[in-house]
Amino acid sequence: MSSSWTSFGGDLHLDLTERRAAGAGLRAALEDALREAVQDGRLAPGTRLPSSRALGEDLGIARNTVVEAYGQLTAEGWLTSRQGSGTTVAQRTTPGPGRRTARPAAEHRTVRHDLMAGRPDLSLFPRTAWLAAARRALATAPHEALGYGDPLGRIELRQALTDYLARVRGVRTDPDHLLICTGVAQGLGLLCAALRERGAHALAVEEYGLPPQHDVARAAGLATVPLPLDGAGARVERLDARCGAVLLTPAHQFPTGAPLAADRRAAAVRWAREQDRYVVEDDYDGEFRYDRQPVGAMQALDPERVVYAGTAAKSLAPGLRLAWLALPDALVEPVARLKSLADTMSPVFDQLTLAELITSGTYDRHVRRCRLHYRRRRDRLVAALAEHAPHVRVTGIAAGLHAVLQLPPGSTPEAELLARAGAAGLAVNGLSWHLADRSAPAPDAAPALVIGYATPPEHAFQAALDALCELLRER
Repeated sequence: MSSSWTSFGGDLHLDLTERRAAGAGLRAALEDALREAVQDGRLAPGTRLPSSRALGEDLGIARNTVVEAYGQLTAEGWLTSRQGSGTTVAQRTTPGPGRRTARPAAEHRTVRHDLMAGRPDLSLFPRTAWLAAARRALATAPHEALGYGDPLGRIELRQALTDYLARVRGVRTDPDHLLICTGVAQGLGLLCAALRERGAHALAVEEYGLPPQHDVARAAGLATVPLPLDGAGARVERLDARCGAVLLTPAHQFPTGAPLAADRRAAAVRWAREQDRYVVEDDYDGEFRYDRQPVGAMQALDPERVVYAGTAAKSLAPGLRLAWLALPDALVEPVARLKSLADTMSPVFDQLTLAELITSGTYDRHVRRCRLHYRRRRDRLVAALAEHAPHVRVTGIAAGLHAVLQLPPGSTPEAELLARAGAAGLAVNGLSWHLADRSAPAPDAAPALVIGYATPPEHAFQAALDALCELLRER
């Protein structure tokens, strides 16, 4: 065995070679190496060290040498040792020079009420049903499912989604044109990269939207071109040949809430056909509609010109990282190739579990429960504002998990309102945060807040409503 191996503590990254070369004895070299590792933060307080026998074998030195080194460092206060609990790094009041420290608690703004839009109530996640579906899926999965697979995703989930999306959203696709991705953000990034390869330089986006999606497009090399909005959705007549595609939220515009009018849907598809371009349909809140007939997916107008993007982030949980794209034939190969380069394939077990949930009917029942839960939440929000802040206009509530609260012109400026919200422990966003071009003046100077009413757990929802109403109460 080489000397470099016998002088290196692999599990702790302890290199005794230089210290030994400088004339230090084994025990002194080990003490110095451990002391330095604690000082620079590589061994954090509470870290359990290997037993003296294990470290001695790793370093190729006598166990007694390690015992003596541990004993000396314990006496100096660097380590602690308890019978039956082994040796651990001691808690120290002064951090090592290389260790990052957290900001003092006073510098943190405590969030007591999370009313950020776009987040579900995670307490609704169907843990029992998910576990049961996971067991069934794993018990019946073929062995080949555990290996490297198709970058499009597991066939079981693609088939289940084909049937489900056709039934509940009117999507026209098949398993060979569905791609499973780890979130809509990844799917959009893959699409933008594929469009860039095809020569696109820009992506048209709605005037108000989700800034992280705009960042994804720009990271893929596409400029973003904002489209104005009105009560009928995006002004698609402003589309031009500069853009290789347009990103729309036609079912429930995010965040304003307006569905895209039928004539504008048709106009966007017509533009895509005539210009050899694509429409990217983010089916935002498509499953959570309350006061109107379902608005079917725009993709059904032309599956070869509209890319449909859906997700389980709100119906189940964003942490699952499960989303899907229904792709036109011309984009299947380039997007699948880019997916393969990005991460080979999405994780298998969760795909199989979701497929089982869908095919068993459990997913439908879960979505119906969630829809009723969120509708009740919305109604409580609207009622509370009507009673305590009647000057606030509530819009965008026919579907989804959020509402836009519009204050009268001349009210407290949005920035000041947000500062007050933060001081009160309310996590909210202003409407201006959603602007695609924040350097341009907001189209409407009146302040507005985008309120997500899904996130607080049930026991905390009333307190969140009370805090919000107090913030908005006329002075």
